[in-house]
Amino acid sequence: MKFGYFCNSTNWGNLKPYNKILDEIREISIYCDTNNWDSIWFTEHHFSHEGMEICPNPLMISADIASRTKNIRIGQAATIITFWNPLRIAEDIALLDNLSNGRVEAGIGRGIYGREALNMNPEADTKDNKKNFRLFEETVSILKKAWTKKFFNHSGEFYTYPTPNFEWSHDMSPPNEEFMDIKTNILKKISIVPRPIQKPHPPLWQVVDSNSSIEWAGKNGINTIMWIPTVNTLKKRFEVYKNARSVYDKKNIEMGDGICLVRDMFIADSMEEAKEKAGQQMVNYMKWVCHWRGLGNHMDPGEELPVTKGKLDLLSYDFLHKRNMLFGTPEYVIDKINELKSELNLQNLQVWSNFPGIKHEDCMKSIKMFTEKVMPHFKDDLDTEVKKVS
Repeated sequence: MKFGYFCNSTNWGNLKPYNKILDEIREISIYCDTNNWDSIWFTEHHFSHEGMEICPNPLMISADIASRTKNIRIGQAATIITFWNPLRIAEDIALLDNLSNGRVEAGIGRGIYGREALNMNPEADTKDNKKNFRLFEETVSILKKAWTKKFFNHSGEFYTYPTPNFEWSHDMSPPNEEFMDIKTNILKKISIVPRPIQKPHPPLWQVVDSNSSIEWAGKNGINTIMWIPTVNTLKKRFEVYKNARSVYDKKNIEMGDGICLVRDMFIADSMEEAKEKAGQQMVNYMKWVCHWRGLGNHMDPGEELPVTKGKLDLLSYDFLHKRNMLFGTPEYVIDKINELKSELNLQNLQVWSNFPGIKHEDCMKSIKMFTEKVMPHFKDDLDTEVKKVS
């Protein structure tokens, strides 16, 4: 099994200077790099004056971490590509792939929060979900063209490249029919610089939350990142992806191929200590997320929510823990990961523990315990000479 760290940065209440948060991110990243973690992933969120999700640019953070690490793969979970000019994203990810010497995992997403979409790119507002998806689909198409073709063009609903009827003439750029009309000097194609080291391009991962998105990703050869659902609900989603990806690959792929699951994790010496040190912090974050999502994603197939006065009245540590949390002793977490392997053939797991409001020293101790006491049970090639928990 491959292990990644999901570094969704927070500063609840804005109690720390931002550069202090960056130092904590660096400490986590360097520790994971030197202790055989496979990957680390950064998120994109905007305008969080509350301090709940505070990384506005995962590619810039990735570049910083690339300069401080040697082996760990560096992913985004995700770059919200509907917010940005596709050529800018294509160049930035290609540049990052070169800066990191080919260590990029290009995670992409459509966005979820209206406050972000309307102020970053109104075309991406998820209230018009179909339009948001068309924008996402067209952006993916442009990224693939930009990364794989020496020169390319594009004409779509949202973007046209190059700009029509643009005349290009420069003594130091000889006319070339590869990218222009020789007779009129009209530019017909463009090229990004640099192109990625990885061929044909860095692995693409889409953060998905619905069967339709899962199926689309599979049919387009894109890996997927899933997060909240229970094991029983994930079985159906894994099956949807397996069937769709098998069509793309023109062969029957195994259950679990091309899928990464994110789980909230906190390791402690006892079940009670895990709850005491990180339980309420995790519940507070879920209150933030479920304000928009509700609790449906936490339910088993066929399970019905009882009627309550408020839509989040059932949300508690005990409600969450049995459904999708890796909180507890190393032995408990090992058992839960074994369940994910046996039920889903899970091959890629990301864990998150720098929750809003958690003490950084508690977060680091939990990461170190996970590294030393959990990971060796699932990684045959893991160097077990990791640093002992301090």
